[in-house]
Amino acid sequence: MQPVEDHHPDVTLVRHGETAWSRGGKHTSRTDLPLTWAGRQRAKRIGAALAGRRFARVLTSPSLRARETCRLAGLAGQAEVREELREWDYGAYEGRTTPEIRRERPGWLLWRDGAPGGEDAAAVSARADRIVRELREGTGDVAIFAHGHVLRVLGARWCELPAEAGGALALATAAISLLGWERERPVIVRWNVEPELLGPA
Repeated sequence: MQPVEDHHPDVTLVRHGETAWSRGGKHTSRTDLPLTWAGRQRAKRIGAALAGRRFARVLTSPSLRARETCRLAGLAGQAEVREELREWDYGAYEGRTTPEIRRERPGWLLWRDGAPGGEDAAAVSARADRIVRELREGTGDVAIFAHGHVLRVLGARWCELPAEAGGALALATAAISLLGWERERPVIVRWNVEPELLGPA
């Protein structure tokens, strides 16, 4: 018989469904907004896309929009709320769009400049690294419900890239991504997939 390799955990990332602020391009961190009607419908489609998949653990951000997406996807029963999965703290830029911010700070880039009174990429990376270490030590597959920027950092750090590399990983609301392995190397298997397009892993 061939020896059975240790099973490396796969990690399914889910960005929360649409909110009024995400629809308008406003930076949303601590402001605890519910999903829009469209966001709730998409969250239900996430549940259909993940039906039949078994997760040893389900982790969610404490924010309402992430927990609501998790609930509508049918996974709230086993969800663990994790503070590390909160969205990037935008400080003084909370509720503002990038064009608005750049009118007073030309060329501003969150990934490079961070947010006054909030976090920079290194701070978000430190949070993501705690989750990545925990996932690597586990054996079962995990689903994570969280936010655009923190999940982009998590994807970069999973692949052992600097947090700023997450700037190249666009992520839509209600999108599903999959982190996995190529032999012993952690990789991004799929990224930013609409629930309706998610096929077998």
